[in-house]
Amino acid sequence: MPRKLRPLLAGACVLLLLLPGCSVPLLGGDEDGDPGPGPASTGQAAPGVSGGPPRWRDCPEVPKKLVGRGAEGMTYQCATIRVPRDWAAPAGGTLEVALLRARSAKQSRRIGSLLLNPGGPGSSGIDTAVYLSFGPRFGGLSDAVTSRFDLVGFDPRGVGRSSPVKCVPDADFDAYFGADQDPVSEADFAALAALNKRIGAACAAKLGPGGPATFATERAARDMDAVRAAVGDQKLTYLGYSYGTLLGATYAQLFPQRVRALVLDGAVDPRADAIVGSENQARGFEKAFGTFAAWCRRTPKDCAVAPDARAALTAALDRARRSPVRGAGDRRATAGWIFWATVSSLYTRTGCSELATALDRLAGGDPKKVFELADRYVEREPSGRYANMFDAFLTVGCADSEQRVSVARVRQLQGQWRAAYPLFGPALATGLLTCSSWPGARDPYPTGEAVGAPPIVVVGTTGDPATPYEQTAKLADMLGVGRVLTWEGEGHTAYPETPCVTRAVDSYLVDLTVPAPGLRCPARG
Repeated sequence: MPRKLRPLLAGACVLLLLLPGCSVPLLGGDEDGDPGPGPASTGQAAPGVSGGPPRWRDCPEVPKKLVGRGAEGMTYQCATIRVPRDWAAPAGGTLEVALLRARSAKQSRRIGSLLLNPGGPGSSGIDTAVYLSFGPRFGGLSDAVTSRFDLVGFDPRGVGRSSPVKCVPDADFDAYFGADQDPVSEADFAALAALNKRIGAACAAKLGPGGPATFATERAARDMDAVRAAVGDQKLTYLGYSYGTLLGATYAQLFPQRVRALVLDGAVDPRADAIVGSENQARGFEKAFGTFAAWCRRTPKDCAVAPDARAALTAALDRARRSPVRGAGDRRATAGWIFWATVSSLYTRTGCSELATALDRLAGGDPKKVFELADRYVEREPSGRYANMFDAFLTVGCADSEQRVSVARVRQLQGQWRAAYPLFGPALATGLLTCSSWPGARDPYPTGEAVGAPPIVVVGTTGDPATPYEQTAKLADMLGVGRVLTWEGEGHTAYPETPCVTRAVDSYLVDLTVPAPGLRCPARG
């Protein structure tokens, strides 16, 4: 039996928007595949796409590698298409975009394909299609959806199996994640700034023609239209989580007439600059940790660091700054690794109890659980190698933003946010260092209305730490056709977490029935 799926989509404390690490072979097509029942395929690739329609091949090895087997009654096929590095200059070379489609044996009256993106940027849509194919019992999509749609996952350009970006040496990632994210002395702050600058320079040197801009969100959104054409859909049906809401919103602005239905869950505010966005997250994670601390007080038998979780974490960080606990292979549980373990736990279903256990064991001299939580988040393998998720995360994030926050301003924000958001504020401030020193051209995404698009459902969770609820209405308003659906719950993203949200979104995806204005779904039910 596979584990409980949707690790990126459901949580008791808060929820993981980044998939756990995995190793899956590059997907490609060797044999022609039948596009299946439903509307006839266009038989043509999108303009600018080379190689013609994709050639699909059976790929049961992908779900087997991820979760041990495929879902009952599901078949899996994989392919690749090639897209221009720069859609404005299609003769300037191409990149691969890898696809997976999961199809139910129960499918009838097929509508088309449901394109999926889990967020990040840097997370795999291919993995997401596999996870969501397992159905409601494992946190996947309902039969109402899988009986009418192929689930199509794609790894955006630069991610996973799609011409992946790999530009940060593993040693630099170890240094980055192990570093104290709230350096107090000028020397320690300068060292962190220098490390960020070195990472940016290393990536700029490896990214080739076009630099970071090659992997910008607008170009990935144009790739989505190539995927739409490749699977034979006249219009796009899409489900995007977290960063995937930005990707979907960008598509809607570029191709409003080609939108059938878009669900954007865990909204990014495209108009918020880097400083505002980072402060919003600092505020959101402080709130999420408060939820965890309250759980410890309410259920001391279930929380190993009850009654005061905040004091336990603060003490662990202070001890690590003086004398970090050593683990296997002489690896040290520094303040940085403890911080990332905390972030990781605030995204997962079992995160509350896992974080409590990790802090309790660390206090007893055992850092293994801290490393387990942190490595899960940053996709670090036991060998010390990293997947490309954070390479892509940094590359896309910096490519999208024209704003360059000075080192002096970061230092100022670090102090201000330490006072306002003591656990997460300093790290969200120093995180601005990377893009402030990242060289190369940028390619910002559009921030306007999706004129001519049909209603787009924007889902928000009132207790969301990573994409705070206040951003939901802002994204809906920006698009002009956004319709807000609210979940009064905790965690990052809502669908298909509760029956109320699931019914509303399923009805929209299948029948194009827009949720009633102001619909608010209770935390349970």
